[in-house]
Amino acid sequence: MVEQREREDAAIAALIPATILLHLIYAPYTKVEESFNIQATHDILNYGVKDFIFPSKAGSSQLKDHYDHLTFTGPVPRTFVGALALAGASWPLTRILRDVNQQLIVSIALGKLLPTPRSGTRPQTNGPRQFITIVTATGIIFRSELALLLIHHTLFCLINHRLTLRSTITAGCIGAAIGLALTVSIDSVFWRRFPLWPELSAFSYNVIQSQSSKWGTSPWHSYFTSSLPRLLFDPLIYILCLPVAFAQPATRRQAINLVLPNVAYVSLYSLQPHKEWRFVVYIIPSLLTAAAMGAHWIWIRQPRALVYRILSLALVASVIGSFAASGSMLMISRLNYPGAHALNRLHELVQLHHTKHSDEKQSVVRVHMDTLSCMTGVTRFLQHPSPDALPNTGNNETLGWIYDKTEDEEKLLDPLFWQQFDWALAERVERIIGKWEVVDTVDAYSGLRIIRPDDAREADEARYHDDGGEGRNALLQGTETWGRRLTRGWWVDVKLEPRIRILKRQRLDVPVMVMGGDW
Repeated sequence: MVEQREREDAAIAALIPATILLHLIYAPYTKVEESFNIQATHDILNYGVKDFIFPSKAGSSQLKDHYDHLTFTGPVPRTFVGALALAGASWPLTRILRDVNQQLIVSIALGKLLPTPRSGTRPQTNGPRQFITIVTATGIIFRSELALLLIHHTLFCLINHRLTLRSTITAGCIGAAIGLALTVSIDSVFWRRFPLWPELSAFSYNVIQSQSSKWGTSPWHSYFTSSLPRLLFDPLIYILCLPVAFAQPATRRQAINLVLPNVAYVSLYSLQPHKEWRFVVYIIPSLLTAAAMGAHWIWIRQPRALVYRILSLALVASVIGSFAASGSMLMISRLNYPGAHALNRLHELVQLHHTKHSDEKQSVVRVHMDTLSCMTGVTRFLQHPSPDALPNTGNNETLGWIYDKTEDEEKLLDPLFWQQFDWALAERVERIIGKWEVVDTVDAYSGLRIIRPDDAREADEARYHDDGGEGRNALLQGTETWGRRLTRGWWVDVKLEPRIRILKRQRLDVPVMVMGGDW
């Protein structure tokens, strides 16, 4: 019995990395919120840290070309601690799996840095002190809002006599010393400013100066009415499972210990006008653990009464429904990265042309990528090598690529600026100055609509004709075909809209390819 239970637990635990891997393979791209860390990880992996640790005149001249953060500094500096750890964990895999995309390897390696849940029933007497040390260090290095979460949990532990004031101060000082030692020593080197504490700069910018409001504000209740329900996803978690966990004496105390300090944290943090789900995602594991207690209490009472059997069936149905909805969202999420799809498509088009016309003397391709492209999936991992990185063989068999992400409006309005580029990825064609031709268009997700049996054929023709080869993939089409058979033609359709245009600058001596033709 025990061995069977262990096998079941192992199988369930294996679902977590398997699900992560599925998401990474199917939708491997990143958005602007992840831009700094993904670019920094790329730069460390590919250019190393020698020029920062042992600066030289020759090395310093190349830093700005090699390291993205020295060109696109952002409003405040961000820490390199996470990127350095991720690059270190990824490095062995990138050397072994040389034919696998580095960005996918880095994303998989990120799972190696996550803590592994402990098994067993032995009480962890040092748990609160370890929690304070770890969260203090993490808050100092990565996210300053964790200080507010830590305060609520610490006060709760002190009130419940799980901590003494002396052990609290000791654990906090240890965490602060570790966090400051890591972030100041590492980030001062990478940003070439000493002493530098990036998260303190971010806290001052976002909270004290209230600059985060530039990115939008939300009502005070948004976390409770929007963010948390979407993060929890399954409505029975907060409609049924959590109330049951609070109501039953057997689970009440543990549920309160898990939920109360976290809800207090969200309540106080709701006073901050700028709100994002990533600021409260930390509390989701605790809420799910408390909900699991309520679900377990219902499940083990199935033989006792019909109502428990009905509620258990409802729980099973909700899990299956959540899984199906999550799978649908995964398929849709792939359509939210038009910048990445456009860059991949551009590489295919240029390589195809270069293969057909190998007698041409062009050896360098220059591309401008607009803001939307860079915000929706374009990273340095997707870029091809620059001319300086290619071996000097004396031929033009391999193209060198130069990518530009200029945002300066004054430069973008200068006609001479655009003459240096061969290609452009742009949301708005009218902003590209000169004589250009739209070669291809990449669509992106723009909402949902109901398809009735009567208009299904017309919708098919319109959607698949405008697909562009990237947006609607085989899995999405297969799911739709199978689903329509069950619903007799009714379906919830994914709407697409043109987002990124791939443009080629016209030259007097070179005809231009349009939509898959030849140029």
